[in-house]
Amino acid sequence: MSDTSPTLLHLNRPTKVGREAEYIAEVVANEDLGEYSKYLLKCETFLKDMMGCAHPLLVSSCTHALEIAAMLLDIKPGDEVIMPSFTFVSTGNAFALRGATLVFIDVRRDTLCMDETLLEAAITPKTRAIVPVHYAGIACAMDEIMAIARNHNIPVIEDAAHSIFASYKGRALGTMGAMGTLSFDIMKNICAGGQGGALVVNDAQYLARAEIMINKGTNRLAFQRGEESQYEWKDIGSFYAMSALNAAYLYANMEEAETIQSHRMMLWNNYHRAFKWLADAGHITLPFVPEACEHNAHIYFIRVKDRTQRDAFIAFMREQNVTVAFHFVPLHVSAGGKQYGGAGSALDVTVEAADTLVRLPVFYGFSLEEQRYVLEAVLRFWA
Repeated sequence: MSDTSPTLLHLNRPTKVGREAEYIAEVVANEDLGEYSKYLLKCETFLKDMMGCAHPLLVSSCTHALEIAAMLLDIKPGDEVIMPSFTFVSTGNAFALRGATLVFIDVRRDTLCMDETLLEAAITPKTRAIVPVHYAGIACAMDEIMAIARNHNIPVIEDAAHSIFASYKGRALGTMGAMGTLSFDIMKNICAGGQGGALVVNDAQYLARAEIMINKGTNRLAFQRGEESQYEWKDIGSFYAMSALNAAYLYANMEEAETIQSHRMMLWNNYHRAFKWLADAGHITLPFVPEACEHNAHIYFIRVKDRTQRDAFIAFMREQNVTVAFHFVPLHVSAGGKQYGGAGSALDVTVEAADTLVRLPVFYGFSLEEQRYVLEAVLRFWA
């Protein structure tokens, strides 16, 4: 590729493998458009087999999965929910909608996941849930988090939006807490052709009510299975089920999961090798993956010296026709975070990460030639 990229290189593109349109057309032709279509059931079976979980429920988004989890825990005004500030707004919104006070704690400097050493001190008699976020498909220290949660009898909701195909000590992320949430939006490794998610119910006590909430608060599934004599309103809920068309698109992605993951891992490893000398020279910090974790190449990021250098780097890459981006504005400094929560620890690492982190393009369909251009552009910035 020449020194000037002829077209803009995007940060991400939705995963498309080739059979999505065929499966969507089949759904339309067969009028299989109900909430529990052929492809939705296939997607749930895929998740059961791949994750080793008994009850993955396909829903319209990870945002909705988090909201359902908050309802299942009966979160009420005055309750406290502990989570990192370095996360997407949906993590906080789900519990703020129920009236909870959000308690933000800092992340670890190495993984940017919840700092488990700060968790115990943030727990009070009002704590009703702990929400670790597996950032960039790299696991939180779940052994320690789960042990603390068990000691205090507090349920854990894993925000595994980034984490399909990732694991911790051999266990799929999203399968260790009482519930886990997954995302299949257009930024994720596999997608549902728009929005999509899953609520992974690991504690069976929540399953029956989860099915009701996902189906507009009705007993529709139990009625269809012959477990109820009539179809009626039972509880609060909404239309949270994934659509048949989204499920058809998602299943096409699932069929090619191994190929998709192989390509993403190759891209991730190429970046990691190419930038090692920059890290060794102290110019940047690279992602760190603990030995217990198997990541999924969801994001490749570097951390630079400070916000001034971050902004200069983003501007330089834009001049090279390459889209790179910082990530979350920490929830605790946002207007909503200040209104609905407060700091449960010093948040110095969170602020530093937000000011210095830059994401680079990683997606299925991103060619080696395009990546080579990005690598050369990054190296030119420090040349």
